Amino acid sequence: MKQAGFPLGILLLFWVSYVTDFSLILLIKGAALSGTDTYQSLVNRTFGFPGYLLLSVLQFLYPFIVDPENLLIGRHFIIVLSTVVFTLPLSLYRDIAKLGKISLISTVLTTLILGIVVARVVSLGPRIPKTEDAWIFAKPNAIQAVGVMSFAFICHHNCFLVYGSLEEPTVAKWSHIIHVSTLISVFISILFATCGYLTFTGYTQGDLFENYCRNDDLVTFGRFCYGVTVILTYPIECFVTREVIANVFFGGNLSSVFHIIITVVIITVATLVSLLIDCLGIVLELNGVLCAAPLIFIIPSACYLKLSEEPRTHSDKIMSCVMLPIGAVVMAVGFVMAVTSPQDCSHGQEMFYCSPNNFSLTNISISHFQLTTQLSILNISIFQ
Repeated sequence: MKQAGFPLGILLLFWVSYVTDFSLILLIKGAALSGTDTYQSLVNRTFGFPGYLLLSVLQFLYPFIVDPENLLIGRHFIIVLSTVVFTLPLSLYRDIAKLGKISLISTVLTTLILGIVVARVVSLGPRIPKTEDAWIFAKPNAIQAVGVMSFAFICHHNCFLVYGSLEEPTVAKWSHIIHVSTLISVFISILFATCGYLTFTGYTQGDLFENYCRNDDLVTFGRFCYGVTVILTYPIECFVTREVIANVFFGGNLSSVFHIIITVVIITVATLVSLLIDCLGIVLELNGVLCAAPLIFIIPSACYLKLSEEPRTHSDKIMSCVMLPIGAVVMAVGFVMAVTSPQDCSHGQEMFYCSPNNFSLTNISISHFQLTTQLSILNISIFQ
């Protein structure tokens, strides 16, 4: 919302969700046309080994572009501890269907976090001054916003795994699931975006939780819930990355020993990256424009256009022809903008409005203004 402008941001959010819904169904239609059952095999059948290699690189990179003085409460120690105790064991699962209940817990926690954000727009929002350009319709960084939104909706890299886990996988059933899931996702995203932006306007950070004060116990609980959701959902991303390695280097099959070794290596590298980076905004932007944009906009459209024998006037082909060049623009321009003008990052420092002195100064200024106004009115009355 901050990058695109609040009204345009809402419109873009609806548009990205629609494109996500369309491209997820398009992938399964392309698989049906080509007789394949994985994203990689679909691209390999359509564009040969170069396309297969490019997709493998994008799917592999996606999970890696991530993100007081006592050692036991420092972020580095917490990241390592949670990785070893929780993330690594969950990532060792071979069957993605077993992660279904874990994902359900993550969804429940997301609902709790949303409730916290909604509550704070009422209690905290009026205390924070609004920036001058808060309600402008559109801003020049809208393409960066599309990259972040694409990151929020990307799930194409594991859609075949989910589709294959259905009891009776059909295009019709898949379409129904995608429609419902996307509708719920865009509803949650709009609530998050709207409430977060209404609270902080131009002060909004790349990571919304960076905007809240450290002494806010309710938000601290929300941070904890968010950490748990990351722990519970990352194994699915690891599952996809491991499958890419297995398909490219091991012919699709991993022994138990190599399964453990590769999982440990993936988790270790990703953990090292998260230890070195503390700004979520640049992570979302780069991941969105470099990985999410081609996986959502470009590759599904290109595969369908090459495989489908429908006439050029068919609605799916028209939409694909629109998505493909837009995805290329978002990828190229978004990358340049993300590097030259990244999102704000507080690097863990508290925002200015969290200081009691700032609130006191604000109150004093208001009181002084009211007193001056009252004296002016009194002087005018005496003069009259």
